[in-house]
Amino acid sequence: MSKAAPRARPDATALLMIDATATRQRQPIVPTSRKTAAASADTAAAADATAADATGFQAIRSARAFEEIAAQIRAELAAGRLAVGSRLPSERALSQQFGVSRNTLREALRSLEHAGLIRLQKGASGGAFISERSGEAVVTGLMDLYHVGKIGPAQLTQARIWLESVIVREACRRATPEDLAELQHNIDEAQAAATAGNFDRRVQFNLDFHRILARMTGNPIMAVMMDAMLTVLLHFIRSIGEIENTYTLPSRRRFMKHLEEGNVDAAVAEMETMLKRLEKAYLSRLPSLPVR
Repeated sequence: MSKAAPRARPDATALLMIDATATRQRQPIVPTSRKTAAASADTAAAADATAADATGFQAIRSARAFEEIAAQIRAELAAGRLAVGSRLPSERALSQQFGVSRNTLREALRSLEHAGLIRLQKGASGGAFISERSGEAVVTGLMDLYHVGKIGPAQLTQARIWLESVIVREACRRATPEDLAELQHNIDEAQAAATAGNFDRRVQFNLDFHRILARMTGNPIMAVMMDAMLTVLLHFIRSIGEIENTYTLPSRRRFMKHLEEGNVDAAVAEMETMLKRLEKAYLSRLPSLPVR
């Protein structure tokens, strides 16, 4: 009886090929969605690096880190390296640049948001953006002063009369036909609200008349200051309730006549007389306050 032939042993090349095949089979298959997410993360990181290179942010050493962060961002704005509408780097990138925790960074960003310098937007396309509406900080600050009692109704109405005289004088000099048409439309809307007995709409249109005048000066500081005063004034008016007012609209028409004629002094005098009469009516609802 013959013996079985010995089994052939695989050579070294075959063993290497088998091992390579097994290794490939053991490697996990990465889903396409995860590959796309990883690529997006790489893209975002590259964008953060580019944004970081464009700014001069430095690591924070102060104990009150959030204040120093806010100061550095303000400095970048002043230097022109950050522009209105531009997006700050991500929280991760900023926290690494400043060398602080994300909580500290968020505290700084919130303080800048409250100051009106940035707006924080949520979502996939969110982030911190340089705001174009920084005048809101003035409005908020003035309202806070009113709420804590540092500004009273008498001071508010007096300051408004002073500011309005300057605004009216300049608005008269700069008035265009388009400006006059906008003012006249406002008067018509206020008249319609008064006829309908709609107090809130009447007050809103009456206050907007002064906002239009402030914008006519061409000076954004005047527009911001007037808007801040009127916002606080509206809060005060709503707190004292509706008052009888049959003189504002007739005064508006006389004022428009002076404005169209270019009679600056007459326009200023008409506005001042009407505002002082309104001031007296407002303050008369508060017996504890002196009426001038």
